Amino acid sequence: MKLFVVAFLGVGLAVLAGLWLDRRLPHQRGRDPGVEANARLIGYASIVLLIPLAAEVGTGIRLGLLAHALIGFLLLPPLLLKLGSVGYRFVRYYTGDAGYRLAGPPEIVMRLLGPALVLLTLALFVTGIELWLFGFRFGSQWAVWHKAAFVLWFLAITVHVVAYWRRASELALADSRIRLKGAMARRSLVIASLILGGSLLIAMLPFPSPFTLLPGSG
Repeated sequence: MKLFVVAFLGVGLAVLAGLWLDRRLPHQRGRDPGVEANARLIGYASIVLLIPLAAEVGTGIRLGLLAHALIGFLLLPPLLLKLGSVGYRFVRYYTGDAGYRLAGPPEIVMRLLGPALVLLTLALFVTGIELWLFGFRFGSQWAVWHKAAFVLWFLAITVHVVAYWRRASELALADSRIRLKGAMARRSLVIASLILGGSLLIAMLPFPSPFTLLPGSG
């Protein structure tokens, strides 16, 4: 019961933090076309990731669930697309590109949360892939690390999603309202990442993973 109360309070605080940040984020208009194109690609990838991520969280309550592992592989390509797009913006800003410098950096709290969220995401997927490939061959601590990374990641991603939900939705719909050069390429990249993720999922189906033999798998 105490654990449930702590989890509820943690998620509640994360949601409130996200709502507070959403009100602080500036709504940018008239940005450089290249900056806007990058932002729209991030918006597409963010919206596409929502449902699979929710499914990943829902199926991850018990370690060893086959669906949880397979959805993780489905998520990899679109997640890498988003990380690559955000990383591109980061590099262009800090190397002094005029358009990105004019658009400005994220809000200070999100600038601090962003690197932590990236590291937690990498830790979550690295430990998950290790469990899929080797199970407990190299020790059960991998499961402990995976669960710890998940708890911290879930709190961080809750803040991130709530803070950026409105902006991501606007960016994902922007090409249907005001066309910007490269709209087809952006959509094609997102669709290709989903197809690649689906192909990766199918390729993993016959893999004899020790992960699927753990108690509660299926």
